[in-house]
Amino acid sequence: MIGYVTIGHNDLDKAIAFYDAAFAPLGYAQSFKDAASGWAGYGPGGKSEGLEFYLAKPHDGGAATFGNGSMLSLKASSRAVVDAFHAAALAAGGTDEGAPGVRGSFDPPFYGAYARDPSGNKLCAYFKG
Repeated sequence: MIGYVTIGHNDLDKAIAFYDAAFAPLGYAQSFKDAASGWAGYGPGGKSEGLEFYLAKPHDGGAATFGNGSMLSLKASSRAVVDAFHAAALAAGGTDEGAPGVRGSFDPPFYGAYARDPSGNKLCAYFKG
């Protein structure tokens, strides 16, 4: 079971601007920010309970890089929320990795959208139904 997720960043303010916008349609909001340490956190409704998501400056002091083949996927409550996530992610400086739409031939249908954050991390929001 996943307890929390940590994603590296190269600019906390840019990362926060992106995730504030991209996570809002999914019901996630910022739960804290510690600019001195380079960390920020997100949780359902801005609370530090449930699946938590953290932005962090890499501990080794090096540049944050994305993992080739790595992706964080987040459940959405509807297709409209997937659409809103994708639009917000792009408007907040993300790059398109796949417009909202049905993928594959699953039953129930898998409806997803893909974007990369300003540091190159790949995200997906999806709805099954």
